[in-house]
Parts: sequence; C-alpha cells; structure tokens
Amino acid sequence: MKTNRERLNAILHYKHYDRIPIMHFGFWQETLEKWVKEGHLVQEEIAPILNRGNNSMDGSEAELKIARKLGFDDNFLVFTGQKGGWANAPLWPVFEENVVRQLDSDHFVKIDRDGVYVKTRQGAVSIAEEIDHSAKDRESWEKNYVPRLAWDDERLDMEKINTLIETNDTRDRHTCVYCGSLFGKLRNYWGLVEISYLQADDPDLFDRCINDIAEACFMITKKTLETGVKLDFAHFWEDVCYNHGPLVQPELFREKVGPGYRRIADECAKHGIDIISVDCDGYIDDLVPVWLDNGVNTMFPVEYGAWEYDFETMRKKFGKELRGVGNIKKNALAQDKKAVDHEIERAKRLVDLGGFVPCPDHRIAPDAEWDLTRYYCDQMKEAFWK
Repeated sequence: MKTNRERLNAILHYKHYDRIPIMHFGFWQETLEKWVKEGHLVQEEIAPILNRGNNSMDGSEAELKIARKLGFDDNFLVFTGQKGGWANAPLWPVFEENVVRQLDSDHFVKIDRDGVYVKTRQGAVSIAEEIDHSAKDRESWEKNYVPRLAWDDERLDMEKINTLIETNDTRDRHTCVYCGSLFGKLRNYWGLVEISYLQADDPDLFDRCINDIAEACFMITKKTLETGVKLDFAHFWEDVCYNHGPLVQPELFREKVGPGYRRIADECAKHGIDIISVDCDGYIDDLVPVWLDNGVNTMFPVEYGAWEYDFETMRKKFGKELRGVGNIKKNALAQDKKAVDHEIERAKRLVDLGGFVPCPDHRIAPDAEWDLTRYYCDQMKEAFWK
C-alpha cells in the first residue's frame, strides 16, 4: 500500500494493511500559538490556521505541514464540509458574527454563526455562556432558519469539487462528505432547555424542525455526491452526550432522528460509501444502537475521558459492525513519557480488535508539550510500522 487513503479504507473494512497511519484530530489555536512562543514554529506557519478560527474544521495544507513536523501522517477529518471547503452545511448563509452589546471593558455579548447570543470576553478560549437564541417559536424558526436550511446551488464550491474529481483515483488523503448534524445543531439553535421543552410544548413544531434540518443535510449530501466526486466515507457531527450519557432520550432519538440518518446512509450507499462516522463526545453507548441500525458504523473520537472508557468495552457490546477512531487520552501529551507509553500499549490491544484507528481523542490541547507529542508519534511508529 502506498497511501493513507488505502490504509484507512483497508482498516475500516477489516482488510489487510501494511501499517497504521499516525492520525490526529487537529490543533487548538492556543496550542499553535504556544509552540510559536516556544520556538518550535514560526508565525507564518500558523497564520493560515488562525485565520480559519477554532470553530472551523481542520485538514488544511498548512495544518498538515505542522503535523508532519511532529511526525503525524494526517488528520482523520478531511471534510468536504469544512468552512471554506467544498459544501456549506447546514446553514447557508450562516449568521454574521457581531458584537451586539458591550457589557464592560472586557466582556460583551455577540451573536455567533448559529444565531446564538453568547456572553464572552476578548481572547476567551472556553465555551461561551449562552444567554439567548434566535429560535424561539414557529415564527422565528421560519424567519431565521428555514431560508438558511433551503438548498442553494451556491452551497457547492464547484472549483474545489472539480479539483477533487480530477484526483478521484489518485488522491492520497482519506476524504469524506460532511453530512451535517441532525440534532446537535438543532440543540444549538434553540438551546438545550428550550429544545427539550419544545418536544412536549409543541410536538408539531419539534417535528418540523427535525424534518427541516434532516432535509437540508440530505440535500447537501446528495448534491455533493451527484457531482461525480468519489469520497471514502461520510461524516456527521452531533456532540449530544456528556460523561453520563445522552442529552436526548434514546427512544425519541431513534423515532425522530433515526430516519434522517437512514435516508442519508442509503444515499451514500448509492455512491459506494459504506463507512459513515459520527463525531460525538461523551458517553455515547445509549445512542450507538440507533446509529448502527441506521447506517452509521464508525464512532469518533471515542473519548477516554474522566470515566476512562475503553473502545474494547464498546466493541464487546456492539460487535464488529462497530468501528472506531480515537480513544487515546489527549492529556497524556501533557504528562510524561510514561503516560504516553501506557497509551500506546493500550492502543496495541485496541488495534488488534480490528476496525480501529488510534488517535488522540480530541484536538491537541494547549497543555500538550511539543517534545512529548513528537515522542508519541515516534513511539507509535515503533509500535505499528514494523
């Protein structure tokens, strides 16, 4: 095998492969800025990534060059739906980010790309406090979101898609179609409390919102694949769980959201895509059966977390139809060589299960040490490249 595209396709299909690619999940801006201050990088190397912001997906050439300096092969998430990518999902256009109220010299309220009003401060890197939402009732949903969820040919950047089409059979990188989010974004638009009440207070409107976003995600997937671009897998973002389980009832998720996954998975199958992944942090086991039953078969990033969750536990529950990417404790890169060695020994056991690719279980955080991250890559090669 010559490319990581071939290797990842083989691993996730339980076929023979020559070695495990050394993957990562991108970098936080603050991590790169720290490494510039420490002299490992220069400002010109990170500028293209900083211009995209923490809220955009990774996979750029600038990021790839930095990753290779450390010893990584590639970022697992190379999207057709990243900001500035090939298809824009699910809102188009997004809300324009603006400061709407200055609270004091440091703090202010702004509206973000999802139409959420958040309280934050200059230079803040933590999750901002949500104080209001643009989705409040049927009128505001139809005014603020329905037009932004409608299909528009301008969502597709055909220049970039045509470049991908030219490399359909020769591309080195494992690349996916981004299918959007069927519930996680809806939770963002309304807020967790409001979307939870909406299920009981106005079930018809709740169903309307579910169906509107499902249709938008389906059209984005369908229209992208109908261009003739050949992609290796499909990917959803959700983040609808925390360390004790889901933020939505599994039964409701199955009934209301499951059909949207099934419809998109069936469309992907028409175009030869049978690996479909979902990005959901937290303890996800209660939702995994819904995903598996509706065509989503690869979990990412399989957070190890404070609850010390091991992919082998998940595999024993759900069988070989379940694939995984991630599950390597990201904070080991901030500890010491002993912690890194422990993670690599654990990775050996997980890789032996098949259908699994080890990867830090989130973006490389600001507490990560450059030399320790390089050590991790070196030791992964020592373990998996022989």
